Amino acid sequence: MSSFDRLHPALQHHIVNSLGWKDLRPVQNLSIEACLDGANSIVLAPTAGGKTEAAFFPVISQILSNNWKGLSVMYVSPINALLNNQEQRLQKYFELVGLKAECWHGDTKQSKKKKILSDPPNCLLTTPESIEAILVSVNTNHQQFFHGVKIIVIDELHAFAGDDRGWHLLSVFSRIQKLANTDLQRLGLSATVGNPEKMLEWVSFGSERPKIVVAPPPATKTTAEVQLDYVGTLENAAKIISLLHVGEKRLVFCDSRSRVEQLALHLRALDIDTYVSHSSLGIEERTAAEQAFAEKQNCVIVATSSLELGLDVGDLDRVIQIDAPFSVSSFMQRMGRTGRRSGTTTNCLFLATNEEGLLRAASILLLWKKGFVEPVNAPAKPLHILAQQIMALILQEKGIGKSSIMEWIKDVPAFHEVSQHDLDQLLDHLIGRGILWSDEGLLHFAKAGENEYGRKNFMGLMSVFTSPPLFKVFNGKSEIGNVHESTFYKAGDVDSPVILVLAGRNWKLTNLDWKRRIAYVETTIERGQSRWVGEGQNLSFEICQAMKHIVSASTGEYYWSERTKTKMQEIRMGYGFINMGESILLRQSIGEVQWYTFAGGLANYLLADAISMPDVVKPNNLFIKIKTDMKMDQLQMLISENIKNEIEPLFATTVLDGLKFSECLPEGLGKQVFKERFKSPLAIETIRSQPIRFTVEA
Repeated sequence: MSSFDRLHPALQHHIVNSLGWKDLRPVQNLSIEACLDGANSIVLAPTAGGKTEAAFFPVISQILSNNWKGLSVMYVSPINALLNNQEQRLQKYFELVGLKAECWHGDTKQSKKKKILSDPPNCLLTTPESIEAILVSVNTNHQQFFHGVKIIVIDELHAFAGDDRGWHLLSVFSRIQKLANTDLQRLGLSATVGNPEKMLEWVSFGSERPKIVVAPPPATKTTAEVQLDYVGTLENAAKIISLLHVGEKRLVFCDSRSRVEQLALHLRALDIDTYVSHSSLGIEERTAAEQAFAEKQNCVIVATSSLELGLDVGDLDRVIQIDAPFSVSSFMQRMGRTGRRSGTTTNCLFLATNEEGLLRAASILLLWKKGFVEPVNAPAKPLHILAQQIMALILQEKGIGKSSIMEWIKDVPAFHEVSQHDLDQLLDHLIGRGILWSDEGLLHFAKAGENEYGRKNFMGLMSVFTSPPLFKVFNGKSEIGNVHESTFYKAGDVDSPVILVLAGRNWKLTNLDWKRRIAYVETTIERGQSRWVGEGQNLSFEICQAMKHIVSASTGEYYWSERTKTKMQEIRMGYGFINMGESILLRQSIGEVQWYTFAGGLANYLLADAISMPDVVKPNNLFIKIKTDMKMDQLQMLISENIKNEIEPLFATTVLDGLKFSECLPEGLGKQVFKERFKSPLAIETIRSQPIRFTVEA
């Protein structure tokens, strides 16, 4: 019996007659078998590779075959835009066979939410934060609402698994599983990752179902078209984009919202039909841009990683990357948006605007050529998320017994490992701070807890990430988006107007409401600038080592432009002291010493702590600056001795401040989280094993 023959007859009929499909893709055949056999699975395929149908054809078939009523399937996505994008497609598939699919997230109107609660659909499209809101709502009978859930489909699973949102996701799943009293089937949809089996084990923890990774080989081996060009400035990049591939649809990635906005201004100044997409745009702006781009042909959309996820932007011709993403997997996801039409090739053009961007792009391409893809690892010791879950359970159950807490979240692997001693420490701290109070073992919110977390019906407890201080920006009644409050900080001429850029247009501030955090603007021809925070990232050990290989080599690559070759030769001359098998202490002419490790940002922070010198300056991804008059051989010996022993990070509460709910942890547990999260064993061991050579700047 074929995979198609195993589907419910009504669904078979509509696949052939309503959708007009003649056959299924290999990934869909394999996924149908795994899902109908009851397995938890991860489906690996590029964007628009058929993953949605691979999951939902067998899911719909199970609903029909088993006559499941009410809410039985939940589709979870990391971003609202992806939910909106998938809603129409999934509604079509479900409605073909007389079923319903509905969307619920932060932008969903209250009237629609009330309708969903009173008449639940067969499939709910949502986010972990919205699931949390439903679970703790006093207006929802969550036992009744979730009791029939059988299957969870997680889109872009890799985006969850490498972040604390993944722990939140597993936590709400564990609570739903207890409410539904069933072994939930988990279907994860993901881009290619380096460790799919481990990710499947992570999402399947506590389940007794079989586990299958669905990853069919490519139907044909085609050579991707990649190019790396050095253009020097963002303005030059805009000129290149305006001249290349005219008449085609081009998706341009930048890795910050401010760069997206500036590039869009440059392109529009060159009369290019340009659209903008990033997370800080208002929903109307994002929707209009994505719809226009999906329907047009000769145009450019400039985006952050938000369009790296599975949003459908139509029939795409070209992907262009300004500088480089921060991982090989991101590059593969972006390039994978092209080459889907018959006779076309996957492609990506890198336009580097500075030396660091050029080296990063060259390094990512080098690793990609070697077949390297980063593994996805869940953050260690999410004890702050455990604190959040305890508070959420108090709201959900209107008080929770100390002995009952772990029953609800026992299927979260990180919480399964928490000792009773650590749990008692956490609860004693929460009670001692006045966040909670205990009535003969039954936990409730105390006054300090209600004051700290109770605003807007405990809205701050619904998510596990911290939102920066943003201002909503309005032109009349139209919400354009939001910017960081520092956009409005003025220096120099305080009487000059604030000009900001948003949605690829310049705006002049007309009124600023600090209390309500709203900015009112009007269009202007003056050039502006907007600010956001949190867009920089440490580079991995692997990428930095690839950089080291590139600067110490003498040859180029076939995909390097002549400008790239010329610039790379100049860069290599500046790194003439680098050899692959050693780290280098370089004394500069100004007296400062730079210890070149190429170990990555995290490892260099740890190494800087380990050498215990008061004059160590903040390290970066490639080296550690040291201001010292010490003789080079003495410094070499000091460093060698200090990094021999086990290296642990010096506890810094400021780092934990970046983790939401870390204030709920006693110092001992906070140190545990810090120690487990801030380590880089492969990089440290590599640097330890290498000789340290010293030299003087030429």
